[in-house]
Formats: sequence, structure tokens, C-alpha cells
Amino acid sequence: MTRRFFVADRVSGPQAVLEGSEAQHLIKVLRARSGDHVILFDGSGYEFDACVVRWGRDHVQLEILAERAVDRELPYPLTLGVALPKGPRQGWLVEKSVELGVTCLVPLRTLRGVAQPGEGALARLRRAVIEASKQCGRNRLMEIAPPQSVGEFLRSVPVGGSRWIAHPDRDAVPLASRLDELEGQPVFVAVGPEGGFAPEELPPGGAEEWVTLGPRILRIETAALMVAAAIGTAWNPE
Repeated sequence: MTRRFFVADRVSGPQAVLEGSEAQHLIKVLRARSGDHVILFDGSGYEFDACVVRWGRDHVQLEILAERAVDRELPYPLTLGVALPKGPRQGWLVEKSVELGVTCLVPLRTLRGVAQPGEGALARLRRAVIEASKQCGRNRLMEIAPPQSVGEFLRSVPVGGSRWIAHPDRDAVPLASRLDELEGQPVFVAVGPEGGFAPEELPPGGAEEWVTLGPRILRIETAALMVAAAIGTAWNPE
């Protein structure tokens, strides 16, 4: 397995320093030695070949050998607004969203939601983004945005962007039939709690924005990842 490490500070010179948990993993788990080769990324879209020069108790100094821009993102931004599930399911949702190329995940505050993440939970989710990015090869970090209400999320869609609401209603359009509408603009998708969005959270007269994911009742993370996978496949059919 490729040894990939995240550098919190932008790499901008012949050397870089790993600190914190990244350094501890390289020192204590992988038993770093001078001359060991690793790959670094800093969230800028670049990755860097580097080798270990020296290390201390809580840091590793590395020499940058080469840098390259490697783009593993979707062609256009995909933002998911999700009423987060409870407990470990949040981390699983974040991990798989990173793997599927989601650009930004927005925790939604909903009337029927079961989890309202505080700063500690958001910090854990942002750490999960780094770990998932190390594994799947992304060089840009998926953003975990501050929580928003459903209305705030829907109003944040830029002009020209697509806005869909996952809603199990008979007037909703099947997700698959909406994929042909993708025209290279940002896509924002709202996924509600397992009880669904309350009627007062939905925009009036907005049934044309509703998408259905099939006749079965899906868990929050299943619905969100189904949307992400479908859109990612439509944008990157190969």
C-alpha cells in the first residue's frame, strides 16, 4: 500500500514537516528511517514524492523530491446536504462520500433529525475526511461545512446550479431520469432524515425538484451515497 500522508501546512519549498498524528503514525507504526520514501498531499491538488530526513518525538522532517498536480475530482462540484445519522454511521457516510468524489458535505438541521453535530463531532468528521483521502488518492479535501437549516442549504445553490431534494413522494421524479439534465454545473442535493423532511421544510411548489430513489425505505447514508454514486457515474461513465 502506498504511504500517503497529509501535511496541514501548504508545501512550498524543498522540505516539509509532518506533525501530530501523521508524524506519530510514520514514526511509531511504520518505524520511519532516514531515506524512507512517502507521498505527501496538502489539499491543494498536488502530491509530492518525499523522503525522510530526520525525526523527533512528534515530528518528521522530509525532503521534497518531486511534485505533480494530480486531479481525481469530479468534473463539477457536488454538494450533499444531509441530515446526519447517529454514531458511527456518520463516519462511514463521510468516508464513502470522500471516495465517491463529493465536494462538500453540509450537515442539515431538520425537524425530524436525530443528530445535531457539535464542534467535537465536526472535528472528528474532518479528520475522517483526511483518512479517507489518504486511502482513495484524493488530493483535495472534501469540505465539511457548518450545519445549516434546510432553507439555508436550498438558498445557497448558485445561479445555474441544479437543486434536487430526495423525497419519497409519488410526484417525485426517479433519480435516473434526472441525470440527463446534468450540464456541467454544480449540483446540490438535500437528503433528509429517515422520517423524511417535514412538509414545512420543503419549498412551496417545488415538486419538480423532488427525486425518488425507488420504492424501498433507505437509511440516510444509503440514500446519500446512492445519489453520489449515480451522479459520479453519469459524469465519469468510464
